[in-house]
Amino acid sequence: MRHDYKFLSEQHSATGYFFRSGKLHLLLLSLIAITIFIAISLTSDDADAKKSSASVVSTPAELPMPAKPAPKRLIESLPLPAEPQVNSLLRPIRKQPQATETTLDTWHVVKVRAGDNMAQIFSRLKLSPGTLHQIVRLNKDTRRLTRVLPGDKIRFLINDKQQLQKLVYQFNIANSLNITKSTQGYQASIITRKLERRIAHSSGDIKHSLFLAAQAAGMTDNMTMQLANIFGWDIDFALDIRKGDRFTVIYEEIYLDDKKIRDGDIIAAEFNNRGHSYRAIRFTDKNGRSQYYAPNGRSMRKAFLRTPVDFSRISSRFSLGRKHPILNRIRAHKGVDYAARRGTPIKATGDGRIVFKGRKGGYGRTIIIKHGTAYNTLYAHMNSFNRKARYGSRVKQGQVIGYVGSSGLATGPHLHYEFRLNGVHRNPLTIRLPKASSLPKKYRTDFQKKAQELVSQLNLIKHNTLALNTQ
Repeated sequence: MRHDYKFLSEQHSATGYFFRSGKLHLLLLSLIAITIFIAISLTSDDADAKKSSASVVSTPAELPMPAKPAPKRLIESLPLPAEPQVNSLLRPIRKQPQATETTLDTWHVVKVRAGDNMAQIFSRLKLSPGTLHQIVRLNKDTRRLTRVLPGDKIRFLINDKQQLQKLVYQFNIANSLNITKSTQGYQASIITRKLERRIAHSSGDIKHSLFLAAQAAGMTDNMTMQLANIFGWDIDFALDIRKGDRFTVIYEEIYLDDKKIRDGDIIAAEFNNRGHSYRAIRFTDKNGRSQYYAPNGRSMRKAFLRTPVDFSRISSRFSLGRKHPILNRIRAHKGVDYAARRGTPIKATGDGRIVFKGRKGGYGRTIIIKHGTAYNTLYAHMNSFNRKARYGSRVKQGQVIGYVGSSGLATGPHLHYEFRLNGVHRNPLTIRLPKASSLPKKYRTDFQKKAQELVSQLNLIKHNTLALNTQ
């Protein structure tokens, strides 16, 4: 207990001391409080300064390595166009939607090959067979496409979807078949270009041959052959032509777009052979059939051609006492031999029917034609036959029945030609050939009027030519 009282006594003594020095303690406490406040304020300022200094040091301008970019900046840096740019690119397409459907049409020119047909041509061009079937069934004009010939040219307009837009087939110089695709399908039409016929004339004197004289007069080989065919019943152009013979021709020339494209027909001609004058006038009747007649209306056409081979050389004449060149003995030569190049066309000299075709002993490949009831003609030593000349078939005058060769007993290529009347051999060079029918009476008046005009023109051309030659 003593100890407790002592403690209390000491505490009481200290308290008294405190109260005695109370004013001093208040002053000290005030100073301490002020000092702490100042210290706290200074500490706060230093912290702010350090924080500010640290913030400045962390900027990219002061660091040697760049700061890691934020995810947002990475997305913005991708090379994707902004939405407004995409819309601006699509806008022109939306304004012109038809531009994406535009097709490019291309012309293809096809030349028909040997053995070609339209199905093969369509296949090569990758066109639908159904399209060809549809076109061919349009009308009779489109059926021409089933009869195309080697060398013909056909134009196709095809789009990039391999669809036929147009087809043009020019089947002759003036006419073409046009097939066009429309909304209703394919449509066909014939386009005709107008041809112009101009009249021309030529004349000449023969010094060496008809062909050379005709060329010098400005005539084509085709026109020369026409001239020979007109007078071929009366003149043997392989035997009868002489130096000094003359000819005058009035003929047509065909023009298209002011350009000559081919020769036309001879409308009048005169040939002076060995002092005898032959004249021919072309006349077309109301049925559209054209023939040549003498000015008196007699047909220039005979029942038989004088020669079966054009412009050939007679190598052996008709003779009953000729020595055979191979058998080497006297043996009648009951025909005429025409020497010509191998393969030269042989023509039927008259209308008739083939009664024999094949090999016939020393004659080799032979054809015999029966003309009516009285006349027969024989063609021997052929190289080959014309495929269209079949046994039993009918042939027309001038139709090619075979080709010159040397089959059978022959020393070289030539044609052996025989002419029989009622079974008796006659000389083809001298026999008087039967005449064809004359111009019908109902056409005589029209023909005479035309013939007088053309004969006057022939006389005028001949007179002018002689006057020029004498100058």
